[in-house]
Amino acid sequence: MKKYLLAMAMGIGAVTVSTVSTVSSQTLATTPTAATTATAAKSAAPPNVAWRTLGGDQLWSDELVHGQWRIQRNEITGNYRLLDPSDVRRAWGSEQQCRAAWDQIKREQALPPLDGPAVITLHGFGRTRDHMLPIGRAIEKQGKFTWINVSYASTRGSLDDHAESLAHVIDGLDGIDEIHFCCHSLGNLIVRRYLGEASSGQPRWRVDSRLKRMVMLGPPNNGARLAQVIAELLHDNELARLIAGPSAWQLARDWNEASKRLATPGFAFAILAGGQGDSRGLNPLVYGDDDLVVAVEETRLPGAVDFRVVNCRHGRLMSDPEVQRYVVHFLEQGCFTTPEEREPIVTAEIAPAASQP
Repeated sequence: MKKYLLAMAMGIGAVTVSTVSTVSSQTLATTPTAATTATAAKSAAPPNVAWRTLGGDQLWSDELVHGQWRIQRNEITGNYRLLDPSDVRRAWGSEQQCRAAWDQIKREQALPPLDGPAVITLHGFGRTRDHMLPIGRAIEKQGKFTWINVSYASTRGSLDDHAESLAHVIDGLDGIDEIHFCCHSLGNLIVRRYLGEASSGQPRWRVDSRLKRMVMLGPPNNGARLAQVIAELLHDNELARLIAGPSAWQLARDWNEASKRLATPGFAFAILAGGQGDSRGLNPLVYGDDDLVVAVEETRLPGAVDFRVVNCRHGRLMSDPEVQRYVVHFLEQGCFTTPEEREPIVTAEIAPAASQP
């Protein structure tokens, strides 16, 4: 029961390839040198058995996504693997080896390049990319966007780790001219952490210039009181910390520090919060109206160009028809309904400093 409560608190809502060298027969003998043999052995991927995987769940994070193909990194071992659209492993080994295998498959199958605008979906804590299927399919159905459904090991890394993996995915979106986001719960903080790297003295990645719009679903933009309460109930148990992982504990215990590295999007973004429309909400452990996990007030972020409270629980936001209509309309038009009906969250005015005597 404690494990379940902790998970809910943290955001219920993560071929053998040969190296081909073109050489002149006049300069190299037909017998390879020892150095050439060693290089080829190092570059070749290990023998692969094509077997069906679970697709990632809580141990693998996407590093490249092209349609339903993806290269993932294991958060425990650091190994990489290449999965096809059916989650069958087609190669494994180092990142270089998997990318080489991917390049070969693209050529052999004549896979088309990505193009047009794309929408990246990111799931919440303790979930997988499958939980974003309802909203992703609603977006894809419109025929205007390329849908990029990203998975990350939410219980195995920090916000920094997940943001860096997202940066790699974004860097790999060659051919895409606009990038939008639709994220659930913790996924929104990962995007904000990705954006926050721009203000770092020595940034580890460059924030992409193609970013245009974002819809946040149940985002804990101001932390999550429920996460803090559960951590207190568990007396900051080390086992609970291990199970929940670094990103969850950043919400529960390290929010003040973690929030310093979260940026407000510099492009158009909107927020959909789950709630009952009253002051009581669903969860007595959360102040005010809530979606059972995140309070409405915890979702607010100054700068949002539109905001709505929908009668929906946290884990069902992606499949709610009203939410889906709002999301698609905002991604296309920049508002949930009409420009005149926008409900922006204005930037709070800074109170004037007290005069000195």
